[in-house]
Amino acid sequence: MRRRLRLRGDAALTLLLGVTLGLLLYAQRDGAARTTSASPALEQAVQRPNLVHRSFQPLDTAAAPVFYDEDTPAPPTPTEPFDFDHYLRAKDQRRFPLLINQPHKCLGDGLPGGRPDLLIAVKSVAADFERRQAVRQTWGAEGRVQGALVRRVFLLGVPRSAGTNGADEMDTQAHWRTLLSAESRAYADILLWAFDDTFFNLTLKEIHFLTWASAFCPDVRFVFKGDADVFVHVVNLLEFLTPRDPSQDLLAGDVIMQARPIRARDSKYYIPEAVYGLSAYPTYAGGGGFVLSGATLRRLASACAQVELFPIDDVFLGMCLQRLQLTPESHPAFRTFGIPQPSEAPHLRTFDPCFYRELVLVHGLSAADIWLMWHLLHGPRRPVCAHPRPAAAGPFRWGP
Repeated sequence: MRRRLRLRGDAALTLLLGVTLGLLLYAQRDGAARTTSASPALEQAVQRPNLVHRSFQPLDTAAAPVFYDEDTPAPPTPTEPFDFDHYLRAKDQRRFPLLINQPHKCLGDGLPGGRPDLLIAVKSVAADFERRQAVRQTWGAEGRVQGALVRRVFLLGVPRSAGTNGADEMDTQAHWRTLLSAESRAYADILLWAFDDTFFNLTLKEIHFLTWASAFCPDVRFVFKGDADVFVHVVNLLEFLTPRDPSQDLLAGDVIMQARPIRARDSKYYIPEAVYGLSAYPTYAGGGGFVLSGATLRRLASACAQVELFPIDDVFLGMCLQRLQLTPESHPAFRTFGIPQPSEAPHLRTFDPCFYRELVLVHGLSAADIWLMWHLLHGPRRPVCAHPRPAAAGPFRWGP
């Protein structure tokens, strides 16, 4: 009898523990559901990597290569539907004040031949401090790289707050102006103009940067211009430029030919026939990243001042090249569409330092991607790859 009561007591205790465990699991599930249904802004803030607190340990090169399987984050620039009526009314407004300048950026470093060999210009937005820091601390670091003097600037417009009244908008702009001024004092690499920093105003960034570089960096040998979400192998880029004459025309990158205007209204690249009536765009280099000579920079600044503004910046630059009768040079080591998965090796991991070591540029990386790949390639325990040294000037091939 006592044994039966003891068994009943054990069963009751087990049942009580099971109910308690179920309630705890339900509470955790309910908390997770509330987190998932949070606002998009909060969700982005939670998902955004933090370079301050995140550290990467040296990896064992004998182990399997790193596979970074997170989605590439959306571009930081706004992607709202384009207001073509406003664009057509204001398209001739192409001169805006420079709010933050770096007039001494290209004065050299006091050594013989002190003019910059390479000026890195990176398109950015005010809120994207994280990517700017990743670039500063990795491939965009200033100084001497294999004897070449490298300088860096970030190109920004004024942040626009949608849905706010005039007073709030002015407060927001004053807030960002204060933060960017402090960042400029700390790093001396911010260029800020007084136009709204929107996706279709990237063309204004293009022409204002060309004007600025022609005025403040007239003797620069070469210029790399790209997005903040790219990884650049600067050593490979400099090796590619070594035999080139900066006094001759050069614009090299991922060249796109016979691209057709997108007429679908739901696309952020939608262009109506009233804005561009031809069936194809002129040949242009993908805006994710390209390199040009000092001579071409100065010629482009003049040509773009005579070309009607177009709301897609890399296509607009192609129009300026067409006016100069200059064809951009295609280079297979510029991957502005990322590294595609080869059909012959569907299980191949493309986020591998051995691939990146062969390239000049890969587009579409998060700040954590850039940080990790840089340390994989330049850390004390570098990867063992099939080729003994980079092959930036040759065609990129899969396999050893």
